Amino acid sequence: MSQRANRRIVIGDVHGHYDGLMLLMETIAPSRGDEIYFLGDLIDRGPKSAQVVEFVRSHQYPCVMGNHEQMLLEAFPNGQVFGPALQAWLHSGGRATMASYETVEALLEHLDWIQTLPTYLDLGDLWLVHAGVHPNLPIHQQTSQQFCWIRDEFHSSPKPFFTDKLIITGHTITFTFSGVMPGDVVGGSGWLDIDTGAYHPRSGWLTALDTTHQQLYQVNVQQQQVRIVPLTELLVQIQPEKGTRKPVLLL
Repeated sequence: MSQRANRRIVIGDVHGHYDGLMLLMETIAPSRGDEIYFLGDLIDRGPKSAQVVEFVRSHQYPCVMGNHEQMLLEAFPNGQVFGPALQAWLHSGGRATMASYETVEALLEHLDWIQTLPTYLDLGDLWLVHAGVHPNLPIHQQTSQQFCWIRDEFHSSPKPFFTDKLIITGHTITFTFSGVMPGDVVGGSGWLDIDTGAYHPRSGWLTALDTTHQQLYQVNVQQQQVRIVPLTELLVQIQPEKGTRKPVLLL
């Protein structure tokens, strides 16, 4: 039991794949001393967003705000419908989320919880954020626009943002980086991206990282395949000048 005590485990973008998440949690088999964190984008595109949110909320697992949670909140400011933002959210996967809720009351209850999500979590040696940070702005000048949405400026930065922390992100599907295969995770200058594209037909991999033992737990939501491998086996380290992404259509 000592090998598995007090793990810190970070889970990438679930995107409504509740069944895959349950298989992943079964594979992880968390003990009482383990800490579980989520990187946002619990919702949209997959079939069971409501169930994913309820699972994370009811277990009180720490979770950061993702851009899809932000779009949902913008679609329902103060619990009211805002048409333009609603259409943008529905077009970005929100229709599947709406279909997963049986009642408006259940959606509004979850909206109240989503509203409380932080934009980042500082764990000392780890810094969890959905998308990344702007490399040229101090933290206090950055907003959810950077924390939930940034991509190329962050990934192409030649030096780490923190000297004493590793930034762990989701948001950008790892196979969209040049030379990266579906299921691989990507490391850059002071950051690690573990969004392996659970919702995407080209991948299906949902990833959890045990930061304590440098181990990956993965479930393929399309094939119900499970694997547990050392981080080094699936880690692709990219150079800053190669940090740009391939033009891939993200459905």
